[in-house]
Amino acid sequence: MRINFKNLTVQVIIGIILGITVGFLFPEFGAKLKILADIFIKLVKMVIAPIVFFTVVIGIGSMGDLKKVGRIGGKALIYFEIVTTIALAIGIFVVNIMKPGEGFNTDSVQGSDISQYTKQAEETSHGALDFIMSIVPENAVGALANGELLPILFFAVLFGLAAARLGEKAKPVINLFEQLTNIFFGIVNMVMKISPIAAFGAMAYTIGNFGLGSLVSLGKLMASVYMTMFLFIVIVLGLITKFYGFSIFKFIAYIKEEILLVLGTSSSESALPKLMEKLEKYGCSKSVVGLVVPTGYSFNLDGTSIYLSMAAIFIAQAYGIDLTIWQELTLLGILMLTSKGAAGVTGSGFITLAATLAAFPMVPVEGIALLIGVDRFMSEARAITNLIGNGVATVVVSKMEGEFHPEKASQEEQVSSQATGTVYANEQ
Repeated sequence: MRINFKNLTVQVIIGIILGITVGFLFPEFGAKLKILADIFIKLVKMVIAPIVFFTVVIGIGSMGDLKKVGRIGGKALIYFEIVTTIALAIGIFVVNIMKPGEGFNTDSVQGSDISQYTKQAEETSHGALDFIMSIVPENAVGALANGELLPILFFAVLFGLAAARLGEKAKPVINLFEQLTNIFFGIVNMVMKISPIAAFGAMAYTIGNFGLGSLVSLGKLMASVYMTMFLFIVIVLGLITKFYGFSIFKFIAYIKEEILLVLGTSSSESALPKLMEKLEKYGCSKSVVGLVVPTGYSFNLDGTSIYLSMAAIFIAQAYGIDLTIWQELTLLGILMLTSKGAAGVTGSGFITLAATLAAFPMVPVEGIALLIGVDRFMSEARAITNLIGNGVATVVVSKMEGEFHPEKASQEEQVSSQATGTVYANEQ
């Protein structure tokens, strides 16, 4: 079989393998290469805010039917709540069966610096009223400038609803936003060309900084987390996709490039623009994609939910704290709230865990120091699970609404390819 080295998927895989090799052979040098991944993620985040704003406005504004907007949004939020609650419950169930924290030496916590996480957790209040207040931006432009996803979504929904009410009068604005979206996706395509370099830097840093031995120290917890996420994707999401008439395995194969990108960067946000583009080509309508995907990145973090529940119980087990069923149900309730406040950025799950434990005094918050060494490895698993979960959610909502037309998407892609070919021929 001939390998196409021009294929982005192949290049990302090569980048990951080279990163592991460099990190293992030259750990000090490898640890310094994190800057490559950081630059790439900053480049992607540079366009996330405008893309989310434009796509949500286009999705709502082009519908014209406000009842339809409410119907799609309502179905999406109900779906998100049900599925993430299932993810949390599965995480708690598996960690209680596997008991990875039993017999752990908590002396290793002494001397570990967790101040950066506890400080951010204290600054980030996760009470119900505070969470609601954080959704409303003090300044719409400021929210866009700072890349604050929830306030951007809130403002975009209001903007889209106002545009939908204006009808034909708002068409020029919607058309302008569509053209701007195409330009921003063009920027994304340029940025994606350096994704193999980012994957190389991220993996070199991970192995160089923590070493291959760090995979062994908390191997049982990592194995439990990976196994749980695998079962969640195959069984829970598999049953959902089967019920709605498509295959989870074929869908995963379809978004494999985005999955590999997330694997290399440990950030589901890095694949957000391309995922939206892919879902439209898959057959989902632009309006559903524009509304469901950005919302899902704040409210439908399946992988983060699994990680949070398992990590919290793991810390309790490590300290020999035997939680009652009611205490675990209380923890589940807190997690149902805090998991919705976690964004799809590297490290956010760790900060959210600190905030969760701060609100659940039965488990010592300093226990998060036990996870510092391997959080990077688990962040990859939760980011991939988040990505797949949001992709499935978008297809499901599209099918619920009768807005799933794969044959139409295929025809549009064919027309686009022919147009591109014509332009290229004329240039020659």
